[in-house]
Amino acid sequence: MAKYIFVTGGVLSSLGKGITSASLATLLQHSGFKVTMVKIDPYINVDPGTMSPFEHGEVFVTEDGAETDLDIGNYERFLNKNLSKKNNFTTGQVYLSVIEKERRGDYLGKTVQIIPHITNEIKDRIKKAGEDVDIVVVELGGTVGDIEGLPFLEAVRQLKQEVGSENAMFVHVTLIPYIKAAGELKTKPTQHSVQELRRIGITPNMLVCRSEKPLPKSLKDKLADSCDIDRDAVIEATDADTVYRVPLNFLDQNALKPIAKKLDLGELHPDMSEWNYIVKKLVSPQKSVKIAFVGKYLKLKESYKSLIEALLISGAHLDMRVDIEWVDSEELEKLSDEEIKEIFDEVSGILVAGGFGERGVEGKLKAIKYARENKVPYLGICLGMQLAVIEFARNVLGLKYANSQEFEPDTSEPVVYLIDEFIDASGERQIRTHKSPLGGTMRLGGYECLIKKDTKLYEAYKTDKVIERHRHRYEVNGKYEKDLEKAGMIISGKSKEGLIEAVEIKDHPWFVAVQFHPEFTNKLKSPNKVIMSFVENAYKNR
Repeated sequence: MAKYIFVTGGVLSSLGKGITSASLATLLQHSGFKVTMVKIDPYINVDPGTMSPFEHGEVFVTEDGAETDLDIGNYERFLNKNLSKKNNFTTGQVYLSVIEKERRGDYLGKTVQIIPHITNEIKDRIKKAGEDVDIVVVELGGTVGDIEGLPFLEAVRQLKQEVGSENAMFVHVTLIPYIKAAGELKTKPTQHSVQELRRIGITPNMLVCRSEKPLPKSLKDKLADSCDIDRDAVIEATDADTVYRVPLNFLDQNALKPIAKKLDLGELHPDMSEWNYIVKKLVSPQKSVKIAFVGKYLKLKESYKSLIEALLISGAHLDMRVDIEWVDSEELEKLSDEEIKEIFDEVSGILVAGGFGERGVEGKLKAIKYARENKVPYLGICLGMQLAVIEFARNVLGLKYANSQEFEPDTSEPVVYLIDEFIDASGERQIRTHKSPLGGTMRLGGYECLIKKDTKLYEAYKTDKVIERHRHRYEVNGKYEKDLEKAGMIISGKSKEGLIEAVEIKDHPWFVAVQFHPEFTNKLKSPNKVIMSFVENAYKNR
């Protein structure tokens, strides 16, 4: 039977429940256990796929095509493993499933209620995620006291009763605010938060205390006494120079001891030597390189969470600090060529990230043109590849009206076009697609990319086949493939169905654009190879 660690949050949101959960899971994994993680989101949306980046931040895509919370990206980077749709679920998914069962008659005409039907659905999903593993770390989104979180708290309380107290524990992440005027750290918010949990029927076994300042022993003792928690189970979580330092900080405080005691795991000795080495390279590298990151969601950089982490992690593996120069693509549209030159003269590489919609597109095209003409290493991702093809078609092929049907549905030169189904001569569908609730078809999840030898992409991956993750509706039009290649653009990657997955420019030190999202397969211990190759070549170009 799997053992469960439930991580709740109190006082306010954004305390770092996800990083806390991932850090504890990492320490247990490095202690030899088979560990998985689950994120429960209390919003009624079925998934974040239709939510604005300004509302939710990044939508992380799993190998099996689930659009999930960005915490799943953190989990994958920490655990160095691929997760799936069963590792993230929402209130919307739970209620939708229960209603569908009711409509089918699965409940045999009974009155459908929060208890037991909704709570049973929640428990079933958690237990399904815990099949074939030793330990499941479950993060409950939101804050204790939120109305929408109550069914989840009730469900995990019941689950603890079902599996036995020796197989379940609760970790509560809370805030210890520092009141500057009084010059004191205050414990009352935490005491009230724990009281609220206990009123629901849950007694936390460990406190993880977020604070701006170190907690004195007397304050920890006070928390232990007032919250009925063992003294060694009050763990301090001050701000770290990198989130990957947090497991090491927990280890320094012997945070595994109360977990091992509660779950009867024996004495634990995680080997974190490799992890510690990478963290040191993240924090104190020998070299540095500056990359221009061209995007339109720069006011909320969480929209590019995985890509930012991929750049920093790639740099660490190269013993290099990656300094990101944020460039707003909408601002670029207003600038002259001379002003654009001033911006990009200061950087060694240019990255154009993915995105949806026409806003900021002309600015991204200007950045791509600069990278191509001035031989600056370039990496285009998803929309960044489609725009690289459009820019090349307009300015090298001379197709003045080259465009994407996303921006101009009736364009006379649909270099990038919308295609709902991929059908071969026999009439069989050849590719897995996902019909979104808003209409339109998306390629979601992992697909094979067949890589052409003697290309920059092959040099990066050192193999002729990779699986990378997609999230897009539009494809580069194969009708223009021969003309593009004749003019000097290399088609360096294709899907097995023949869709264009990657392009390069022949007479350029390093210009690679890919239709997939390489940042989604990036992990702390195994950085994505094409992103690392981009950073390395940007450094060579400095």
